[in-house]
Amino acid sequence: MRTLLVLGAALLSLGAAAPPAPASASAPLPALMADTGGGSQLITAEAADTGATTGTLTWWDRRGGRWVRAGSAPARFGAGGLVEGKERRQGTNTTPTGLHRLPYAFGNEPPPPGTAYRYARVTEDSWWCQDNDSRAYNRWVEGLPDDCRADEAEHLASYRTQYAHALVIGFNYRRPVRGRGAGIFLHVNGSGATAGCVSVPADAMRAVLAWADPARRPHIAVGTRGGPTAITRY
Repeated sequence: MRTLLVLGAALLSLGAAAPPAPASASAPLPALMADTGGGSQLITAEAADTGATTGTLTWWDRRGGRWVRAGSAPARFGAGGLVEGKERRQGTNTTPTGLHRLPYAFGNEPPPPGTAYRYARVTEDSWWCQDNDSRAYNRWVEGLPDDCRADEAEHLASYRTQYAHALVIGFNYRRPVRGRGAGIFLHVNGSGATAGCVSVPADAMRAVLAWADPARRPHIAVGTRGGPTAITRY
C-alpha cells in the first residue's frame, strides 16, 4: 500500500510539473471563411445576428500567406436587419448576406487621394434604377430612361452625405433577378440604419477607398456571427 501511495504521489508531482499546453492564437476571421473571393484583399461586415442594425466593418490584407487586419470601423446595416441574399425581397430594408464583388466606386465628392478604383462622379442627372420593369434595373443611368420611373429610382445627387463616397456592392448585379433588390452600396453613414446598404463613418469610407486595389480583387463578405447567415459560410 505504501508503495502505491508513493507511486501515486510521484505521478501527481510529474503532472503538476508538466508545462501547460501553449494557447493557440485565434485565427483571423477570413481564415475561418469558406471562400474569400480568391484575391488578396477582403472586407468583412459582421453583425451579431439577423436582427442587428449595427456591427463591424474590417478590411484585410493577405500577406505572406496570412490575413492581416488593415483597419476597422463601426458599421450600420438595414433597418430590417440582415437576410440571406438569395431570399431577399426588394423593399424590405434588409441587408443581403453573402460574398459580393465590388464593381466600382462613385461619389458626390472627388475620390480620396490614393483611390485606385474606377470612380464615377455623381451629376444632377445620375440615377440608380430600381424599377423592376426597366431594362436598366439595378444599374447607374445618366438621365432616366423612358422605362424607369422616377419613383422607382434613386437620385444619387440627393444623398450628398451618404454618397459623398461609396463602393457598389455587387449584390444581384451581374445577372439581376427582378424583385430581389437593387442599389446596395458601401457608403457613408446617414442619420441611422440604412435601407439595405452597409454604411460607415466618413473617415472610414475614405480609408477603404484609399486602401482598396482592384488588381488585388477585393470582395466584401456580409454576415452574422453564427447561424444560417454566419459570415464564415461565405
